[in-house]
Amino acid sequence: MKRFDVLILGSGLAGQSLALRLADHLQVALVSKRHIEDGASAWAQGGIAAVIDPSDSTAAHYEDTQIAGAQLCDPAATHFVVEHGAAAIQWLREQGVPFTPDSDTAWGMHLTREGGHSHRRIVHVADATGAAVQETLIDRVKRHPNIQIMENHVAVDLIVGHKLGQPEAGCLGAYLLNNDSGHVEACAAGHTVLATGGAGKVYLYTTNPDTSTGDGIAMAWRAGCRISNMEFIQFHPTCLYHPQAKSFLISEAVRGEGGLLRLPDGTRFMPKHDPRGELAPRDVVARAIDFEMKKRGIDSVFLDISHKSPEFLQEHFPTISARCLELGIDISKQPIPVVPAAHYTCGGVQIDLRARTDLPGLYAIGETACSGLHGANRLASNSLLECVVFGESAARDILANRRSAPNSLPAWDESRVSDADEEVVISHNWDELRRFMWDYVGIVRTNKRLERAQHRIKLLMREIDDYYSNFRIGNDLIELRNLVTTADLIVRSALRRKESRGLHFSKDYPQLAAQARPTVLSNPRWPSGLKRWSQEG
Repeated sequence: MKRFDVLILGSGLAGQSLALRLADHLQVALVSKRHIEDGASAWAQGGIAAVIDPSDSTAAHYEDTQIAGAQLCDPAATHFVVEHGAAAIQWLREQGVPFTPDSDTAWGMHLTREGGHSHRRIVHVADATGAAVQETLIDRVKRHPNIQIMENHVAVDLIVGHKLGQPEAGCLGAYLLNNDSGHVEACAAGHTVLATGGAGKVYLYTTNPDTSTGDGIAMAWRAGCRISNMEFIQFHPTCLYHPQAKSFLISEAVRGEGGLLRLPDGTRFMPKHDPRGELAPRDVVARAIDFEMKKRGIDSVFLDISHKSPEFLQEHFPTISARCLELGIDISKQPIPVVPAAHYTCGGVQIDLRARTDLPGLYAIGETACSGLHGANRLASNSLLECVVFGESAARDILANRRSAPNSLPAWDESRVSDADEEVVISHNWDELRRFMWDYVGIVRTNKRLERAQHRIKLLMREIDDYYSNFRIGNDLIELRNLVTTADLIVRSALRRKESRGLHFSKDYPQLAAQARPTVLSNPRWPSGLKRWSQEG
């Protein structure tokens, strides 16, 4: 058994920023399902939203966030994040992140604008911000003596006191599968942090990496934590449509810098859907594209920025230009074929402003968490900001409330299982789940479609639980188990919302309810008598 002061499950920006803030004081384990470079954070092209320009204001950033979130954003969380935005950027600069400079400004950084923002406030590193931030922080993480990186390890489940006859103990660590050895080992920790990212792989088409399988959300649910707003899955409007391109994202900033959406005949269509045109929030643009594709029976629409000079495109979008050119698309001369794809999980594990979940000793940060910031639709470039702000908040709380890791934990029991004899069951169930989630729980929903999905989820859950109970576990089975749990939470939440708001659009309930209310799911197996510490403050 291994012991750490802090066990961080997930190695993206949220996990790395937290690890760096803690490691001067505590022994930290940073767990990565694959390699530390493989998280979703590195895929983020656009940038990080923060109020830097004196002509901008946190009040304006707050208002833009609320408008994009269809007035469902938690006021306290939203104020908290936008007011800490400038400090988050300053911390990243201190780590060495090379934000794109602008010598004509007093603050020295180029600011771009994205859909839903009323000001230029997106700090970026060309069109590869996430990759640049990750490269910088990974270097610092690898050099810190108090951070142990555990690559090729996947969390199986949290170890919680109420399952061990210690109801007040909270979270004691996690069981980790070492994918190199195939063995599961207990890892004890005084504090455990879920930073495992979102659940985009529950859908057939997604911009997310293969590791985005809802692990933290599913584990927290099984441990008894409340889950909020899972019906709000953001579909990015512009994913490259090409048979040789796997889920390559065309950044929001392309529209922010003047890119126009067109039909195959060259006609613009966004102005008839929203007066903001291409700069409307993502949910509006995604539904408009979905509508035009279904109405006309076309495979994609086109994003055209060919009216900009080649020099401008190379300066602002070198990554996009290069990838498109590899596929025979010269964006300086022709439009880019695009389709919507599942992109961001706005809901997740419910947390407070200190990143605490319902379970003592357990925190959640980043896309895994639901802080209330994103409401019914995430405003562009608020996600990386949330990672850094709540990473700092969690660090402060952990350092102020230290807990010791337990000296012993029950070993993982494999005495009653055997090797799986039909691995095809896992791959078949994986494909079936992602396809019916895409067909029935996509951009436009109906009660009938959701009920069909729920019925099939129940059948899959029984089959997967039986498989999990009888056979030795592997990475694919762990991910499939978490995906079907997450899919169940998405569908349950969607069925509860009797309106259309933000990312959740229902043909049965097209109107907006008079009052914006979050959807909060509580696990009925939560043990009675346990105090949910996030209610304390």
